[in-house]
Amino acid sequence: MAITQSQSKNSASVVQVVVGNYITIGTAAAITITLGFQAKYVRVCNETSRDQMEWYEGMADAEGIKTVAAGTRTLVTSNGITVDANTFIIGLDTDVNVTDEQLSWYAIG
Repeated sequence: MAITQSQSKNSASVVQVVVGNYITIGTAAAITITLGFQAKYVRVCNETSRDQMEWYEGMADAEGIKTVAAGTRTLVTSNGITVDANTFIIGLDTDVNVTDEQLSWYAIG
């Protein structure tokens, strides 16, 4: 079986990657992370529960593909991840964004 694939990358472009951690102390709230570039992919993982959410370029605001530790994947259409020109926002999803639990994230632009 032959597999054909192609890929192109503008040689003048630079891939940007930023990683970080965040802990909400007190009342849970949406979290704004400043990147300095527009992300094409964002992944957020709750280190305590191992629940996670991913956002891909082309998805709507506040959407995300959520995977809970048991392995169930669902498309969320609210309280997910919103990306703009320089930041992304982690919504108030009750599995991923939980008070006093550490979030690790990375964004690729």
